Amino acid sequence: MSRAELEEWDWDWKPMMMEADPWAYSIIGALIVGLSGVAPILFISIPAIPDSKKSTGDAPVFGRTLKLLLSFGVGGLLGDVFLHLLPEIWSTMNLNKHEEHKEVGMWVIAGMLSFVCLQMLLSHCPIEASNSLNDCDIRRQIQRHVTGYLNLLANSIDNFAHGLAVAGSFLVSTKVGLATTFAILVHEVPHEVGDFAILMRAGFTRWDAARAQLLTACIGIMGALAALSIGSDKAERGAWWILPFTSGGFLTVALVNVLPDLLKESTDLWEAIKDFSALLFGILAMALVTRCLDISPT
Repeated sequence: MSRAELEEWDWDWKPMMMEADPWAYSIIGALIVGLSGVAPILFISIPAIPDSKKSTGDAPVFGRTLKLLLSFGVGGLLGDVFLHLLPEIWSTMNLNKHEEHKEVGMWVIAGMLSFVCLQMLLSHCPIEASNSLNDCDIRRQIQRHVTGYLNLLANSIDNFAHGLAVAGSFLVSTKVGLATTFAILVHEVPHEVGDFAILMRAGFTRWDAARAQLLTACIGIMGALAALSIGSDKAERGAWWILPFTSGGFLTVALVNVLPDLLKESTDLWEAIKDFSALLFGILAMALVTRCLDISPT
């Protein structure tokens, strides 16, 4: 092959490589962000609760490690909603348009009510009688399982938004894409710790939780592909409601599903103080991450 032919070959392939890079980088970035949910499962160990200490009464008994992680998770969800997701929505809105703020509020309420309705429907499915547990105890276990699945649903929607953000950033430039991916990844660390605790509380095994988190990672890749296929601007305009809707879902999981059970078991003052401190630490962790990362992650 002559030098002229080589130069022509290089010239033909450069635009193709430049065009392919955003696709490859976006998919890899969305996958990495999604896989961050598996990290706590690999590195955090939760001691099992002896059978003699398990409760079938009104207040479910959690191990101390899991209970602290759940409190941290509630704080992380609240911090994610009020310090990250909602401020991110408001930053993209016209401050002079009051109607836009109302729409955000309506979507938050819609998210909360949708998750409450799902909880009510799934929690009242027909149940089989059991010799060891009465119907009330069985329903309580079902409600905890439902909480895990509702949290996975909220995370799936959240990961779709992350995929949109990652792909949209790589369409701007590789540098912006890498910075955005890093920002989202760091922001997800405290959030994923809480997700892990919620799944363990719902009765998932460590590897069941890992498989579930891998499925939510696939949803993030779908979000990236959507942004790449129809364009970042169109995708973000069409999916602006995702963040407030997800915020409502996270609020339901934190305040309706998880926190009431934690309050029921907080019978000792010192243990209650530790639980509340863990909740505050979860909020603080999200606040510090949001403060340190001046890059808009979603």
